[in-house]
Amino acid sequence: MIAGYYQFNPVFGNKEENLERVRRVLLGHDFELMVLPEFFATGYQFVSGDEVRALSEPVPGGPTTEMLAEVAGKKSAYIVGGLPEVDDGRYYNSAVIVGPEGFVGSYRKSHLFFEEKLYFSPGNTGFRVFDTDLGRIGIMICFDWFFPESMRTLALKGAEVIAHPANLVLPYCPQGMPIRCLENRVFAITANRTGSEERKEGKRLTYIGLSQIVSPGGDVVLRASPDEEEIGTRDIEPSAARNKDINGYNNLFSDRRPDLYEL
Repeated sequence: MIAGYYQFNPVFGNKEENLERVRRVLLGHDFELMVLPEFFATGYQFVSGDEVRALSEPVPGGPTTEMLAEVAGKKSAYIVGGLPEVDDGRYYNSAVIVGPEGFVGSYRKSHLFFEEKLYFSPGNTGFRVFDTDLGRIGIMICFDWFFPESMRTLALKGAEVIAHPANLVLPYCPQGMPIRCLENRVFAITANRTGSEERKEGKRLTYIGLSQIVSPGGDVVLRASPDEEEIGTRDIEPSAARNKDINGYNNLFSDRRPDLYEL
């Protein structure tokens, strides 16, 4: 598949403008799977519950999912992007996957980071893998990567490609994801954002960019700059992630000892 990421600096609260920007850029590029950042249409640094309520939307049926589905239909492609979701009075840091057929599914972030805990509920979907015409696509969001169990669970469920919307401010992920991919033998596409936000005095958040595509062998296939708007794509072969053999005697999954891992 032609897989890629789009990293840019969204303007906080300007949902319509951000959505139109993404729509215009995606329609101008060729891809089969595109991953967008976490909260790509709203910005990240919320400072009140009122802002969360104003910018969150239902999934599916909200303007973000509808725009992505429209573009996916026109491009005959799949898109994964992050957004604030509202459901039954609760708010979630979520991601949707849409395809040529429209809305495919969603995931709610399991491991909330920093002040997300003030405004959002921990995800209750569990880690999900979606069967698509391109292969089996799993989703995790930003800080989920910090927990090895996230990618291991997706890999054990059969994910071949992990879509990873992010708003990274810690420096570790670009170096850590190759290890996550190697220890699970999967592809991962991390779509980060750029720029900074200081909507709370003294709490400036600077986003590190460096979106990347990583192979099952832990190789960085493509990496963006730390601060430029970039859309990057590469041809990848999802079926390569099905081979979990390390050598003629060892297999990544069959050699596991779950009986010893229980705590």
